[in-house]
Amino acid sequence: MKSLSVHHTGNKLQDEYYKLSDAPLEIKDDLLNNLLMQFFLKPFEKSNEVFRFHHPNNNLSLNQVYNYASNIFDLPSYFHDATAELAKHLYDVTNHPKIKSGEFYVAYFENVQIEGDLHNAIGIFKSETKDTYLSVSPKQDGFSITYEQEGVSINKLDKGCLIFDTEMYEGYKVVVFDQSKSDAGSYWKDEFLQLIVRNDNYTQTGNILGVFKNFVTEKLDEDFEISKTDKIDLLNKSVKYFKEKETFDTHEFTNEVLANKEAIDLFSNYKKSYEEEYETTIAESFDISDAAVKAKQEAIKKAYGEHFETVKTFIDENGWMFTIDFPTQNNSIDIEFHKNGYSLRPISLSNIEFNNGWTRIEPDGSNLPEKDGNYKIMTDIGMLNESFPFLRDVEHNYTSWTDGGITHYKPIEKELLPIY
Repeated sequence: MKSLSVHHTGNKLQDEYYKLSDAPLEIKDDLLNNLLMQFFLKPFEKSNEVFRFHHPNNNLSLNQVYNYASNIFDLPSYFHDATAELAKHLYDVTNHPKIKSGEFYVAYFENVQIEGDLHNAIGIFKSETKDTYLSVSPKQDGFSITYEQEGVSINKLDKGCLIFDTEMYEGYKVVVFDQSKSDAGSYWKDEFLQLIVRNDNYTQTGNILGVFKNFVTEKLDEDFEISKTDKIDLLNKSVKYFKEKETFDTHEFTNEVLANKEAIDLFSNYKKSYEEEYETTIAESFDISDAAVKAKQEAIKKAYGEHFETVKTFIDENGWMFTIDFPTQNNSIDIEFHKNGYSLRPISLSNIEFNNGWTRIEPDGSNLPEKDGNYKIMTDIGMLNESFPFLRDVEHNYTSWTDGGITHYKPIEKELLPIY
């Protein structure tokens, strides 16, 4: 954590005010710094859904949090001034009498991981819940007990978001949590941050494949006697479904792949529990992303080379092989081991889950960039261009990339300037 500023925001409908600090906090105690890191980041352990900033007028520049975040990323010396403006913005959107006052924290983090990549990130948090704490201390003739009222528990942060310095033109990658279950709580995500779910077909395809894989490998054998070979067969059936179909349908998928009413009901309950635990929604049907499945399978086949035909029945959709019989000695393929201890894959497939941050363009162009700007691109002849313009002509449904042989793109990451 590089910087931290703290302010206080009240509820203007209750005639409360905000209080701004004059300068960022200086955290010199390593233990305190570690406690704060736990306080701020632990609630995101189960954050699975990625959001983007937006504005109802489809103009990102009108989203105030997006603007302040962009200014901080561009000019870190502006950090504290921007945090004060964020506090005032939060106060202005406090439009429900039940919204609680509380401490408002803004932190700047370096090298926070999301989807396999490290990025600088801005954290915005609010603590509303107060507790009373007892402190028991030894003394010469026994112990003394004191108390502290209106304390903040490091396990009870009420609201937060992390804004990652990537995909700026699309509205950044943002993860969020909100412990409030009341109508008053929606102001954090909807009014203050103004977020929408990053929910394209590529993401939907990847999500359902991941949930089914976890169901097969972690849950199914709790209720059924199932061998490792049977698990691999189910995983292969799921990948085959996505390779052959153009549209995903939950009912059709479970009947074709699981083909067992009890297993189907178990998966339905697992999917529902997953959605509740991670506060996300997996669509019942959507168009399957061809790029998310077929191209990935070709990359996996290439990575295994001459061994693929021998071991393909043991390989899942991300290239992990569920066996320890693969020849690791005297083998030209460098491998990595999964944390589960019994899966491995060629190291060249590391980060295939996220395609190293690249988006493979769908044949119909449905996943082209939402915003005009410059992007890194790859072409069908393997040429890499570090900065190539994308322009969209909405009226004629035409872009500057139409018929240009461009196969992949990724946002251009801003370079960090030298510190000294």
